[in-house]
Amino acid sequence: MKHSTNPSLLIIGLSLAVMLGCQSPGKSSEDFDILLEAYYQDHLELYMLYATYLGDYRYNDSLPNYLSKSFKDKERKFYRDYNKRLNRFSEENLSPEQILSQQILQWEIDIQTESFEFEKDLMPIDQMWSLNLDIGQLGSGGGAQPFNTLEDYRNWLSRLDDFKEWLLSAKAKMKEGIEKGIVLPKPLIQKVLPQLESVAVNDLSKNIFWGPLNEQPETIEDRDWHDLGYEYAILIVDELNPIIRDLHEFMSTEYLEAGRETSGYGDLPGMEGYYDHAIKYYTTTTMSADEIHELGIQEVSRIQNEMKKVMEEVGFEGTLHEFFEHVKTNPDLMPFDDPQQVIDHFNDIHQKVMPHVENLFDNKPKSPFEVRRVEAFREKSASAHYIIGTPDGSRPGVFYVPIPDVTSYHVFSDESLFLHEAIPGHHFQLSLQQENPELPSFRKNITWYSVYGEGWALYTESLGKELGLYTDPYQYFGMLSAEIHRAIRLVVDTGLHAKGWSREKAIQYSMQNQAESEDFITSEIERYMANPGQALSYKIGQLKIQELRDHAQEILGFHFDIREFHNKILESGNMPLALLEEKINAWIHQAE
Repeated sequence: MKHSTNPSLLIIGLSLAVMLGCQSPGKSSEDFDILLEAYYQDHLELYMLYATYLGDYRYNDSLPNYLSKSFKDKERKFYRDYNKRLNRFSEENLSPEQILSQQILQWEIDIQTESFEFEKDLMPIDQMWSLNLDIGQLGSGGGAQPFNTLEDYRNWLSRLDDFKEWLLSAKAKMKEGIEKGIVLPKPLIQKVLPQLESVAVNDLSKNIFWGPLNEQPETIEDRDWHDLGYEYAILIVDELNPIIRDLHEFMSTEYLEAGRETSGYGDLPGMEGYYDHAIKYYTTTTMSADEIHELGIQEVSRIQNEMKKVMEEVGFEGTLHEFFEHVKTNPDLMPFDDPQQVIDHFNDIHQKVMPHVENLFDNKPKSPFEVRRVEAFREKSASAHYIIGTPDGSRPGVFYVPIPDVTSYHVFSDESLFLHEAIPGHHFQLSLQQENPELPSFRKNITWYSVYGEGWALYTESLGKELGLYTDPYQYFGMLSAEIHRAIRLVVDTGLHAKGWSREKAIQYSMQNQAESEDFITSEIERYMANPGQALSYKIGQLKIQELRDHAQEILGFHFDIREFHNKILESGNMPLALLEEKINAWIHQAE
């Protein structure tokens, strides 16, 4: 049975308080806190998967059809209503931290409202970012969706039933996209096809959605377990698989035939202005594509000069491009023959880092952390990534590592990768934000600006020597390679979407300027093709954080404390860069 669509008593109380508060001028700070909590609760009810990832299981039996008109109408009303409520508060009645919350929420409402102008939902499925991949991970039994009780298992049956509606809507949206000329590029369609095929298998022992049935929890009786097995088999084999196979047939024929020959968003009808919006959304700045493109070229040149110093250190004679080839093909840097060795390698890096963390951070998260391998069904297209744990610590933060071919797994950038995805990168930033009792719930749990989060993670890669790493020049070169990879993104992302670059030109530029395999680079370029602008956030955010650190050191001199600087960057959680800069400048002024 579905959960009741009526809000909980908590939400009713909050909503009534907000409504009553909106009837009178001069709102108090208490009214404002009530508004923020109401926004958070209503946001979870609207975007139910957020709640599941946070360990709030009220909506685990439901999945809204994010592609439906009714959902889109509800979404527009949600932001419109909260914009009206927010604008009834005056800064003079709020504390400094509340004013920051007001500014962050206003930015969020504005950027989300702006996104409604574009029909990106006509391309609802791609090889990396779409809901079908999230559902596969949740349904595997190894993700955020719990499978411990009979209710948990029935909740997933109900949610999976809703997922069928989303799949049908996705096909309808893509058909509409064909009519309007808003379709994926052919190479991306070709990457989606094996993903769909691998999910829709009738052999239940190989089906990703059968994963939770592989082990019977002690809380479920044998008779109920038998019934669940029957219900899961019927839903998977008789209902879900046919829909996915039909979608695969459509995408491999009619949709593939209509697929774009171009690579960027610049030629999509009706999407004029989308890339400017994407830049603003992902960088929180008003930078132009041309500015970002030129910045990328400058950064590529600067980092290459640093790479040449490493080349000289290891005594390599030849060009930088030849050194790239040497690194890519060096068998000593591909030492593994068992995927578990890769996981063990990252756990060893973890042990190296921890004794040095105190030197840079005096505020560390309580949340547990672990490293896992990416699930097989999405491994070939996945990048390494982090997924935050639950606030109560019942589920740890997880650093996911794709290992599609362990014999070709390259270790030269693993130390910088660990710093970025794990400690002190995403795990520290997200967990500290989540654990901060001073932040309102929406800032602790659902606010995410890629330029801040990814910018912080890239910045932490530069801390490796201070954290006991990069003693091997190849690992330091790996850090430079990771940084130049993000600088290259500034060039190729803007090239693809604002300058008419082809997929092949972007691949060629990347191959000439970094020590990565062609398969990896191709996957990355196709990632940028699928989600314009996201790749810009890393380098833009890193440069701003480094700029703020340099400025603080220059002004404060010997009074500068790196631990306090990191506290100030992290303590208020995710925010647009302009607000972060204001915050740090205020701290510098106060500390002078």
